[in-house]
Amino acid sequence: MKKIFLTVATMILVVGGVIFFVNSRSEESRQSGENSKISVVTTNSILEDMVKNVAKDRVNLYSIVQRGVDPHEYEPRPEDISKATDATIIFHNGLNLETGGSGWFKKLVETAHKEFEKDVFAASEGVTPLHLTTNEAEEDPHAWLDLANGIQYVKTITRVLKEKDEKNADFYIEKLQHLHEEAQSKFLDIPEKQRLLVTSEGAFKYFAKAYHVTPAYIWEINTEAQGTPEQMKTVLAKIEASDVKHLFVETSVSPKSMEKVAAETGLEIYSKIFTDSLAKKGEEGDTYYTMMKWNLDKIHDGLAY
Repeated sequence: MKKIFLTVATMILVVGGVIFFVNSRSEESRQSGENSKISVVTTNSILEDMVKNVAKDRVNLYSIVQRGVDPHEYEPRPEDISKATDATIIFHNGLNLETGGSGWFKKLVETAHKEFEKDVFAASEGVTPLHLTTNEAEEDPHAWLDLANGIQYVKTITRVLKEKDEKNADFYIEKLQHLHEEAQSKFLDIPEKQRLLVTSEGAFKYFAKAYHVTPAYIWEINTEAQGTPEQMKTVLAKIEASDVKHLFVETSVSPKSMEKVAAETGLEIYSKIFTDSLAKKGEEGDTYYTMMKWNLDKIHDGLAY
């Protein structure tokens, strides 16, 4: 009996040792796999989603400006600085977005000891910028609201990722291209005088040029004064001269100014639409593709009916 007991005990120890060894190796392998991934930081959730669609799970990914937060003016947190310092690549929008206002992003890059064009890349490289009407020297940052520009962002992201890690490739452009082609004729069934897209911020100039609508807005960019008497007078005059059916308000701004426009004109706010941020994860519009599809569908229906 003693021999049997010792034999069983020995087997248990051996099997237990093997299980422990296998589990340890698996954990080491998992950690090693995580550590072998390059670290990518983006300045906002739209760029984060683009990188995720290109790189899948082959990178460790972090977005500085969280969903629903305006990236024009931002105060970086200690975690943002730490992630940027450790990053292999940092993608920013450029075109006067993160560098507008207080210039928070430039300060972050300096603090993290990173260099533009070496560690830090503008996803908007290759995009032909539009300019602000209130200051023609400044670029309008909202280029991604034209899907053709969004596709260029993805191409730039893909190129940079492949330079750093050849395993990264793009599986995403065809899907965006199809939505863009649909959108180019989407609004042509609406009379031209109804195609006035009224928003709080003038973020839709790229969108309007691509998809045959006319932009109208209270203020031009979120770093400006918002809802001044002169701004309200201008947008009300444009509404009066049109046959527009509804108004819109962006998810990342206060609705108060647009509610005043609604009260003055008797028009309803048809829907919230996306500009500077994706929706929270799990909600409609939580990816760049679904954000753009939401905007296209809601704007079309709000202008048409």
